[in-house]
Amino acid sequence: MSKLSYTHGTSPEPLMGVTIGDLFDQIVEQYPENDALIVPHQDIRWSYALLKQEVDKCAKGLMAIGLKKGDRVGIWSPNRYEWVVTQFATAKIGAILVNVNPSYRLNELEYALNQSACSMLILADQHKYSNYTEMIYSLVPELKQSKPGTLHTSKLPYLKSVIRLDQQPIAGMFTWEQMMAGASVVSDKKLQINQSNLHFDEPINIQYTSGTTGFPKGATLSHHNIINNGYFVARTMNYTQADRVIIPVPLYHCFGMVIGNLGCLTHGATMIFPSEGFEPGLVLKSVQQEKATVLHGVPTMFIAELEHPDFNKYDLSSLRTGVMAGAPCPIEVMKKVQTVMHMKDVQVAYGMTETSPVSTQTRIGSPLEKQVSTVGQVHPHQEIKIINSVTDQVVPIGETGELCTRGYSVMLGYWNNEDQTNAAIDAARWIHTGDLATMDEEGYIKIVGRIKDMIIRGGENVYPREIEEFLFTHPKISDVQVIGVPDPKYGEEIMAWIKLKENTEATSEEIKTFCKGNIAHFKIPRYYKFTDSFPMTVTGKIRKIDMRAISIQELDLGN
Repeated sequence: MSKLSYTHGTSPEPLMGVTIGDLFDQIVEQYPENDALIVPHQDIRWSYALLKQEVDKCAKGLMAIGLKKGDRVGIWSPNRYEWVVTQFATAKIGAILVNVNPSYRLNELEYALNQSACSMLILADQHKYSNYTEMIYSLVPELKQSKPGTLHTSKLPYLKSVIRLDQQPIAGMFTWEQMMAGASVVSDKKLQINQSNLHFDEPINIQYTSGTTGFPKGATLSHHNIINNGYFVARTMNYTQADRVIIPVPLYHCFGMVIGNLGCLTHGATMIFPSEGFEPGLVLKSVQQEKATVLHGVPTMFIAELEHPDFNKYDLSSLRTGVMAGAPCPIEVMKKVQTVMHMKDVQVAYGMTETSPVSTQTRIGSPLEKQVSTVGQVHPHQEIKIINSVTDQVVPIGETGELCTRGYSVMLGYWNNEDQTNAAIDAARWIHTGDLATMDEEGYIKIVGRIKDMIIRGGENVYPREIEEFLFTHPKISDVQVIGVPDPKYGEEIMAWIKLKENTEATSEEIKTFCKGNIAHFKIPRYYKFTDSFPMTVTGKIRKIDMRAISIQELDLGN
């Protein structure tokens, strides 16, 4: 009988049965003088002891406005120190932090705030092309006539208080400083009593998925979900309290707030935010200035850093590891990160918001081939199986099927959405990822595509990732994404979007010639689009649904 694609993660390290607030206090007691938070663009350099002062003050300030356990509070901001303070302060209160994507427009903001019934919103003044202050005034004009904390509006019926991350007071909103000043009316004892009444299985965070089909869904995560995931991601990288971690990914996403912040917290390490939004030059500068040991990012970020014109001017020799996640990494990029960026122990992590997020990770000492071609092995205290999505039977080792995972990391459910929760999590608490994967004899997982991304050309199953990996070996190609587009003869045809390296030119015929004899004829793309960028989410995930729509229009394939 063939060995089946099932594995589970064992560990001598037990799961932590603790709330985020209690663990925060324990770490502060252990490492009070360690650097906790460094935010150069806000001139912030705080020890854990000082961070605790700010977190407790924020918690009491929010309680003074009326925030209590179970209330939902939205945060709509790029990477700032207030985001981090709010994350830990709400965890001490037991209020549920609702992460609002910084790129949301008004209809998306309105949906998220109403669907989660947020009673409070903390927002930055503006970021890049978004003026959050103007946008919230546009959405609820009544705010301008309201006293802070007393908003009544039919459009956002649950929202009562808005806190703005700016020193200038304006109509209807508290400033951050005003909120913090309110801490004086709440005693330390009241906060401690509140914190001691929390338990680790309660919801503490709602994160909205990208919503490529229909409205976004609010993945609801507990203390237990995210504190343990942050711990084991960091543990797998051999974190200690001496590590200094560059976090250029957005905080609103699991990568930033769990792998980044909670990974640091669980080990007493240092959180460093180079800028409000990703700037490759500032990442490199921060690595050098802060002698960082860890650098996180999605593949597009590492590509941008490697291609930065001043890359060779920076000393990156302090780096040793980091997580590369969010999208598959081209092999050649991985090799450069391991060598010229000195990150010989860089690790690939795989997961999804609904699993807190990480389910698999490569390990220090894994063979190079495994480091660059797989997403590693199952995480501690989790299970993985790969199934035939039609029969639900576990497939034999080496066969392609849908990856499912089970364990402490699986979300509580989608907020106020039982139907979607039941569609994602089956009766045995397996979450169905929608990703196509294979497992080898050693339990290494390879992601070969999305069920929805798989191209069926003339009856042949074609996995875009395989073609992307091959095309990336072309010396002129900087990045490539492969999609399927409609075709009357074959059902679907293959199209490659190609980003060329600077100062190079190529033609579709040149790329086709490169493919011939090297990959199967039915895998050679028929269509090519040379581009400077790809449609993507703020977290760096490629939106192939948008690429497909653009391609159909440009190629006139609508019929």
